[in-house]
Parts: sequence; C-alpha cells; structure tokens
Amino acid sequence: QVQLVESGGGLVQAGGSLRLSCAASGRTFSRYVMGWFRQAPGKEREFVAAINWSGGSTNYADSVKGRFTISRDYAKNTVYLQMNSLKPEDTAVYYCAAGTVGGTSLRGYGYWGQGTQVTVSS
Repeated sequence: QVQLVESGGGLVQAGGSLRLSCAASGRTFSRYVMGWFRQAPGKEREFVAAINWSGGSTNYADSVKGRFTISRDYAKNTVYLQMNSLKPEDTAVYYCAAGTVGGTSLRGYGYWGQGTQVTVSS
C-alpha cells in the first residue's frame, strides 16, 4: 500500500515557476514508478512526467519537455515536479501517481494522490 499526498500548487503568472511535491508513505516507495498527471476542466487526465524506480530514467509529455523536471528523493520518500516557464495552458489539477508498470497510461498506476491545483495567469 502506498499513500500519496501532493503539495506546492498555487497561482503563478505566465513565465513563472512552481515546484510540486508528492510525499509517499510506505516502505516500498523505491519499488514504484512515480508519475505526474494533470487534468484541466472539461478534459481528460493526461500524462505529464514519470521517473523509474532507480531514478535513472525519466519520460515527459511533449508539451512539457524542456520546461518540467521530475525527480525523486528516496530518503524523504518524495517525488518532485519542477515546473518552469509556465504557460496558461498548464493550468490544471496535478496528480501524483505510483505504479509497478508506469508508462504514460493511467492504467500503469495503481495509487493516486488527491491532486493539487496549479493556475497560471496570462
């Protein structure tokens, strides 16, 4: 069992930065692929970024590549999403997820956080 709690969302102007955190409970944190997804109003939840169990491999959606960075801290059981050069179209609820399969599909993740709102003003 893994419980995930996101934090760090908020309101920021276009071009600004935010860092999201996802604290995971449980002793098996290191066994899971960790991912970030987002859901804008009226849209489906979409993949943003993922990092494998060792932290040595990352994957990003094309829309955020070069602007967002995912990382994980095993000592703190925490995964981060550093978001730079934010755009209004990045506005969404951001969800942290953990899974044994991972990938870009929601089906690869069995555990989800409650989400944190990110709003980017123009």
